Order: sequence, then C-alpha cells, then structure tokens
Amino acid sequence: MSLQSHLAELERRHAEMERKIEDAQLHPSTDSLQLADMKRKKLKIKDEIERIRQGETLH
Repeated sequence: MSLQSHLAELERRHAEMERKIEDAQLHPSTDSLQLADMKRKKLKIKDEIERIRQGETLH
C-alpha cells in the first residue's frame, strides 16, 4: 500500500469515526465510556495522519 493510499484510508476512517461519534451523541442511551473510547480511537487516527504528513514534509 502506498503512503498516499494509506493516508486516504486513515482519513476515511477518521471521518467514519466522526460520524459514529455524532450519531452516538444524539442518543441519550449511549454509554459515556463507549463514547470516550470512540473519541480516543478518532484521536489516535488523527495523530497517525499527522505523523505521516509530518514525515512527508521532512523528505
């Protein structure tokens, strides 16, 4: 997998996680621990995207 396709996949997963979080916040029955876990996963994806982008600018 090329770096660009990996980055595109991460961006897709980040957007998907954002939608899931927004949907979960609309439902009062959503478990706060589950919501926090989704937010952590989204942040982890964002951090990986940023590391890749930083690495691209260094080369």
